[in-house]
Formats: sequence, structure tokens, C-alpha cells
Amino acid sequence: MSILVTGGAGFIGSHTCVELLNAGYDPIILDNLCNSKSESVKRIKEITGKDVKFYKCDIRDREGLDKVFAENKIDAVIHFAGLKCVPESISNPLEYYDNNIGGSVVLCEAMAAAGCKKIVFSSSATVYGSENPSPLKEDMPEGKTTNPYGTTKLYIERILKDTCASDSEWSACLLRYFNPIGAHKSGRIGEDPNGIPNNLVPYITQVAIGKLDHLNVNGDDYPTPDGTGVRDYIHVVDLALGHLKAVEKVLGENGCFTYNLGTGNGYSVLEVVKAFEKACGKPVKYVIAPRRPGDIATCYSDPSKAKEELGWEAVRGIDEMCEDSWRWQSQNPDGYGD
Repeated sequence: MSILVTGGAGFIGSHTCVELLNAGYDPIILDNLCNSKSESVKRIKEITGKDVKFYKCDIRDREGLDKVFAENKIDAVIHFAGLKCVPESISNPLEYYDNNIGGSVVLCEAMAAAGCKKIVFSSSATVYGSENPSPLKEDMPEGKTTNPYGTTKLYIERILKDTCASDSEWSACLLRYFNPIGAHKSGRIGEDPNGIPNNLVPYITQVAIGKLDHLNVNGDDYPTPDGTGVRDYIHVVDLALGHLKAVEKVLGENGCFTYNLGTGNGYSVLEVVKAFEKACGKPVKYVIAPRRPGDIATCYSDPSKAKEELGWEAVRGIDEMCEDSWRWQSQNPDGYGD
């Protein structure tokens, strides 16, 4: 069974392709490599011992998408491709709306034309906005997003909901992630951000490896046990396995379904720092910095719906997440290279 994976060379996409191959699927990777490296595709093959098709193509390229669908009988799509830097989305919202929303519309049009109406979408907990209390549940109101990146995720969810409502042959799974970290146990694939990392754990790993001097902890006066922000971190392999369950869902049932993919546990910034120090065996230098605008004190999931309906739950804890992140970074100090 062939699954088109847009953004399949990226952090979450590459790990999902490994798990798809291990489960007997035939993933087909489509990626424009704007925030990923083709080296990850080579390493997917290395880890699994299996071949995987790769197309360098932008999701806004309708002609390119049509070619991919014409050359392959695709049963479903896992849609990761999109720009994801929150500060960048604030400074350049039009690029984010064009790429993420416009690209998703073009993708869905190409899917419909090819008769492939099954999609798993990489959404985000950002769609809940800043006013819902944790633990966050799928039936809470969404819509008060705090940045253009989050707004693109919200709008794509709505587009997919409307598409499923308009045509009973469509099936969509909207997967709202929390904070993916970790890496494949082999140390061969992991997160390789362009430039200075925007997320906590890649920043910590680069401090630990000596590429960055220290971590800025933004705020230590939140109403949390140690004053630092609390988030729900999930191992990328657990997240990848959630996508396999979502593929089963869309192939077996029509309609639109929404699930949180998280652990249901919150860890503070300083708890993550301590866990990482334990994993790497050295101190991680940090300084307390001012809060960032828009940050909230606590954000974690209620993942019970995914367990009940998909038969999925996260099983890897914070220590394993940090150990695997450090293995990746220490074995690949420059990521995938240029």
C-alpha cells in the first residue's frame, strides 16, 4: 500500500517513513528540501534496508503533484509539508499563508483529481489558542491562535473539515501534536534545524555539543512548580507510530477525525534541562531571560481519545527522549551536513 508523505525528508516525516517501511507500507516522499536534507532519505533506506521513492517537489506545484499521482497508485497521503517557525510567520505572514494554506489546497485538488481522498494532516496544539486550560481536549473551542503559523494550521483543519462534509468519499485525520523531541534509536536520523533552533531541545543539544554558548530560559516567574513554562513533550517515534494508526483510520472509515498526540504529562523547561544533563553527562549552561510575548505558563494534552479510538498511546518518557536526542546530536554534530 502506497502512502504519499509530503515533507517526508523532515524531522517527523523521516521518522514516520521509517515506521511505515517497517510496517510494510510503501512510502513515497515528496519534499522541496527548503527545511530538510536529501541525506535523511538515504538514511531512511540505510535504517530499514528498503528503498523509498523520492520526488523533489513543492506542494504548490500542481503539475509536479499530478505527475507523482500519475506515476503511482497512492492509497493515502500524510501531509507534513509546511513552514513552521513562529517568529518567521509573524514577520512574513503572507509567505506562510501562501505556502501552508495555498499548498494544502493545491494538494487536496491534486488528490481529488487522482481519486485519492484519504489524508492524515500534521496539525498542532497551537489551534487551541492561549485561553483553554490544560489538559487540552479535542472538543475545546479553537480559533484564538496567537501567530500566523498557528492560524495556518487552524485554517487547513477547517478546509479539510469542509471538504469531508462536502464529499462523503473523503476521510481526514487531524493530528494535533504537542512538542516532538527525541530521535531514532540508531542515531542516524534526527532534528536538524536551519540556523539557530527555535525549539527547546535542539537548542539544548547545541549548547551541550558546544555550538551555542548557553540556553535562554524565557521566564522563571510563571505559576508552575519551578516558575518555568510547562509543555507536553512527545518522542518523535511515538508520534510517528500515531500516524500509522491514523492511516488505518482514514483507510477504514470516511469522515473527519481529530486527535491529540501527546503524553498527557507536562515537563518544565528546567526539568527538561536536568533530564538532558543526565543524558549527556555534563551541565547545560543556561541564563534566565524575560518572558516571550504570547507564551503561556502550561500546555499539555489529554490524549485519551487517541487511545480509545486509535489504540495509540505514547510510551517513551522524558529520559529516553533526551538520551535519543543526545545520541543524534553527539554522533552528528553538524546534523546532516550541507
